[in-house]
Amino acid sequence: MLDLDHITDAETPENDLEEVVMGLIINSGQARSLAYTALRQAKQGDFEAAKATMEQSRIALSEAHRVQTQLIESDEGEGKMKVSLVLVHAQDHLMTSMLARELVAELIELHEKVQ
Repeated sequence: MLDLDHITDAETPENDLEEVVMGLIINSGQARSLAYTALRQAKQGDFEAAKATMEQSRIALSEAHRVQTQLIESDEGEGKMKVSLVLVHAQDHLMTSMLARELVAELIELHEKVQ
């Protein structure tokens, strides 16, 4: 579990928050990339590999979501955390990755039914 208590400190260097946020971006991007890899596997008829890859995608997305939850909790709804462009970017990555995973899961199911 990340210790994010220091992130809301006024004396904390901004690069601490950016490091946490970059982890969020990396995990979100990994989740999305794995989801599209799973879709390619399904298109080739390898549904077992697609399911395994989607599980890897789920794990990466869960890690990103965990970090997001900790960031929200550390802010306590009081605006303690400085909102930066990179934080907004990280949120965009997370939300698009979640949406991509959901849609890819549906597409994989459709490919499996068609075959």
